[in-house]
Amino acid sequence: MNDLPNSWVQTRLADVCRVASGYGFPERLQGKREGELPFYKVGDISETWKRGESLLGRAEHYLNRDEANELRATPFPPGSTVLAKIGAAIGLNRRAMLSVPSLVDNNVMALVPDPGVINPKYLFHFSCTLRLMEYAQATTVPSVRKSDIEEISIPIAPGHEQNRIVDEIEKQFTRLDAATAALKRVQANLKRYRASVLKAACEGRLVPTEAELARNEGRDYEPAGQLLQRILRERRARWEADTLAKMIASGKPPKDDRWKQKYKEPISPDLAKLPPLPEGWCWATFEQVTQIQGGIQKQPSRRPQKNVFPFLRVANVLRARLDLSEIHQIELFDGELERLRLETGDLLIVEGNGSPTEIGRMAIWEGQIPDCVHQNHIIRARPLPGADSNFLACFWNSSFGAAQVSAVASSTTGLHTLSVGKISGLCVPLPPSSEQKRIVTAMMRLIESLERMGLATEDHRKKADAVRRAMLSTAFSGKLIPQNPADEPASALLERIHAERSGERAGPKSRRKEEPAYA
Repeated sequence: MNDLPNSWVQTRLADVCRVASGYGFPERLQGKREGELPFYKVGDISETWKRGESLLGRAEHYLNRDEANELRATPFPPGSTVLAKIGAAIGLNRRAMLSVPSLVDNNVMALVPDPGVINPKYLFHFSCTLRLMEYAQATTVPSVRKSDIEEISIPIAPGHEQNRIVDEIEKQFTRLDAATAALKRVQANLKRYRASVLKAACEGRLVPTEAELARNEGRDYEPAGQLLQRILRERRARWEADTLAKMIASGKPPKDDRWKQKYKEPISPDLAKLPPLPEGWCWATFEQVTQIQGGIQKQPSRRPQKNVFPFLRVANVLRARLDLSEIHQIELFDGELERLRLETGDLLIVEGNGSPTEIGRMAIWEGQIPDCVHQNHIIRARPLPGADSNFLACFWNSSFGAAQVSAVASSTTGLHTLSVGKISGLCVPLPPSSEQKRIVTAMMRLIESLERMGLATEDHRKKADAVRRAMLSTAFSGKLIPQNPADEPASALLERIHAERSGERAGPKSRRKEEPAYA
C-alpha cells in the first residue's frame, strides 16, 4: 500500500509475529476432557467475523502438563491468532484468537504476536482480510506453507493508533453483531410464521370454510366426502382404461368384464387415529387421491445413446423447490416415456437421505423441461382431479405431515427411507374442491410475501458482511481513524524489535538455554 500514512510502515508478518504450525494429535487422547491445556482442531474453529470469539466455548480435547511435555508441544500464548492451513477450510474465514494457553493440531497455523510491536487483536483483524486460498499450493488437497505466510505483507500503524483502530473496529462490529442478530431473529420468526400458515391452512383456519360460506349464502355445496367418492371413481376409471389398453395392445382383448375384479382398492385412513376436521372436510390417503409411481434405476444399459431424455435426480429436488441448474440424461426404452413422463402438478418426493430432517423432501413439477423423467430414488405422486397439488404439498410440509413422514421412514445403516407403499398409506385432510382453491390462493399470497421478506433479510445480512470487509480494508489502509502526530511512528517499533532480536542472537549461549515445553 503506497498511500499509507507517513507514520505507518509496510512489513512482513514474520517481522511482527512468529508463524508456527501446530502438533500432530495423538489418537490416544481422543475425547480426553481433563487437563490444563485445551487442544483445538480445525473443526473447533468456526467461520466467523466476530472479534476472536470463533473458538468453541469448550474444547473437545485437553492435555495436562506432562502429556504436553511428552509431545514436546509448547502451548501458544493467549492473544495468538490461529487459522486453518490445509483443506477446504482455507477458503473459509476460519480465524480465532486464543484466550488461554492452548495447543492446536498440525492442520492449524498460529500467528504469535511480538509484544510491544503489534496489538494481538490488530493482528487478528488483519488475518480476517487474508484470502489464504491465494497462497495455497496447487495440489489435490490445498495447503499453505509457513514460509509463504511469513512473507505476507502487513501494514503496521503506530502502537497507540493500533489500539484506537482495534477499539473502533470492535465498536462498529458490536453494532453490526447486534444488527446481524436481529436479522437472524427475523429469519427465525419468518420460518415460524411460515409453519403457522401451513398449519392454519391444513386445519381450515386460513380462510372461511365452504360449509360456513354455503350456510351464510343459503346454498348447497359438495362436501369432501362426496368429492372423495368422485376421485375414487376417476381413479378406478383410469385403471380400467389403462388395463384395457394394455390387454388390447398385447393381442388379448377381454371376453367379459371379469378382469375388472382385479382392481385393488386403495388404502383407507384409520379415522380412529386421526384428529377431527372442519365441517365439510374428510380424511383420505395419498393412494386414494394420487397415482404413485417409482422412477428409473440408473444402469449401464441406460447410458445416453439414441433415445435420450432429460433425467431428474435427487439433487434436483429440494424442499418446496427444484434446482434445475444441472440436468442429466438417460436412455429410455419403448413405452417408458409415455408411462414415466412428468406432468405439470406432479409431486416429487425424495425417497431416502442420510439425514432424518431431509427425508421426504417434496417439490412440485411445473413442466419446466419437456419429456422429463425421474430416477428411482424420487417417488412421483400425481394428484387425481379434485385434489390440488399445492394443497397436498402444503399439508406434506406442515408439522403434521412431516411427523407422519418421520414416523414411517425407516433407518438402516443411517439411511432413512420412504417407499411407494409407505407413501400410499399416509393420510391427508381433504377440503371441498372450491375451498382447496381458496386456501391455496391465500396461502401462496402469504408465502410469497414471506419469501420476499426472507430474501430482503438475507440481502441485509450479506450487506452486513460486506460492511465488515470494507471496514477492515479501511482500517488497514489508515483511513478508519485520524492519525495523532504525537504517536511514535511504527518504524521505531520495528527498529526496536530488530535490535532486540539481534541482541538475542549475539548474546551468550548460557542465556539461550532450552526452556521447558510448558511453563
